[in-house]
Amino acid sequence: MDSSLFEVLLEYINIVFLVFTLVLFTMFTAMGYLSTRNSIHYRNKNSFGDMSKLMASPLAPSITIIAPAYNEGLTIVENIRSLMSLRYVNFEVMVVNDGSKDDTLQKIIEAYDLEKIEQEIDPDWKSKPVRGIYKSKQQSFSKLTVVDKENGGKSDALNAGMALSTNKYVGCIDVDCLLLPDALLHVVKSFYQPSEKRVIAVGGVIRVANSCVINGGQLEEIRLPKNWLARFQLLEYTRSFILGRMAWGRIDSLLIISGAFGFFDREIALEVGGYDTNTVGEDMEIVFKMRRYMNNLKEPYTVEYIPDPLCWTEVPEDLNILVNQRDRWARGNLETLYKHRDMFFNPKYGLLGMLSYPYWFFYEWLAPLLEFFGAFTIIFFIWAGVLNWTFFWSITVAVYVFSVMFSFYAILWDVYSYNEYNKTKDILILMFCAFIEPILFHPIVVYAAVRGNYKKLFNIKSGWGSQVRKGFAKAT
Repeated sequence: MDSSLFEVLLEYINIVFLVFTLVLFTMFTAMGYLSTRNSIHYRNKNSFGDMSKLMASPLAPSITIIAPAYNEGLTIVENIRSLMSLRYVNFEVMVVNDGSKDDTLQKIIEAYDLEKIEQEIDPDWKSKPVRGIYKSKQQSFSKLTVVDKENGGKSDALNAGMALSTNKYVGCIDVDCLLLPDALLHVVKSFYQPSEKRVIAVGGVIRVANSCVINGGQLEEIRLPKNWLARFQLLEYTRSFILGRMAWGRIDSLLIISGAFGFFDREIALEVGGYDTNTVGEDMEIVFKMRRYMNNLKEPYTVEYIPDPLCWTEVPEDLNILVNQRDRWARGNLETLYKHRDMFFNPKYGLLGMLSYPYWFFYEWLAPLLEFFGAFTIIFFIWAGVLNWTFFWSITVAVYVFSVMFSFYAILWDVYSYNEYNKTKDILILMFCAFIEPILFHPIVVYAAVRGNYKKLFNIKSGWGSQVRKGFAKAT
């Protein structure tokens, strides 16, 4: 290659990386600002009003909590007990046994004195066949419904629950998640707030429960995870939920609701066909479909986001399980973005098409690939002796310092807002994690994203993978 042409190429690559970095800085700074404004607005809006009156009212809107279960025999009885203890008057807990191969169903039947009932099932609804529906003989467990069906995966189980529910709203959660007692009160308040827009979905922040003390299905003590992988994920979740999703909620452009804590207007969810069983990113895909549906109807609508710490879940502490999880997330992102590619810079969809979708495309999907191949490019430039060391160190240090400061802001804002980790030692540990995360943890996430995209692009079959949980600490 001609030396002058090679220099032009190098200069072009430098400009691309510089522009990409500057736009990234601008986007994340804007996120910090918007999330702060939205958090303050949310706290002011919810600083008054007695939600206990809503809890006790027989006119409170009805909610079905759908919890898919597959081989959860070790913890299913306690998990259901936790869900049944929620402070709300008009709700149903629907556990969908998705063809478990262990004793999950038998344990539920014995613990809650269930019997099989007759209930009409729509034969045209897309889910695997339902083998039986069970209700308790005891009045104290009247809110519990158990559906036994053939195995079809989480999305299929949630679709079965949506079809069998008769309530106005459905909550789709992981059966092993811990919801705080007031969770449904916050959800209903979000659906029924005074607004000209119809609330079609409500999402919330997911908190890391590793090492926390759980007793009788209740969160008794919040503790910082002892495992370093879990600590890094706690920091990552704090940035993502407290700053990232809060910011997108501020401009009504949220494109994903976590599968561990998502509530939907059942009518709209059924209109769009429920969850897509052909993707591993079903939680993101259903929000895309519901937003597109309402946009095509030209009806005012919104997706609400609750920053209160209402849902706690256990994150992977094993490296292989973590990589498999992030691999799946990457495949889900690519599937959803490709399926809805006509939204890309499409003014028809407003901020969703002009800002949210491009952000997900460039910084959630493309950025890990650029980082991965950029590392090999740098190695090649060093080998060729053409690397601009001044530019390289300048942009590297700038990105590192910015990422650490952004993490610091997320930690401190979380302490100011909710003060879940109020020990000085815990805050210092999280700050130390912020210093070493870009070096130790972030490369793992990038590798997993590249692997997931490779599998998807070359059609390598891969499913959900498994999440082996250690269980929560018990009070003594």
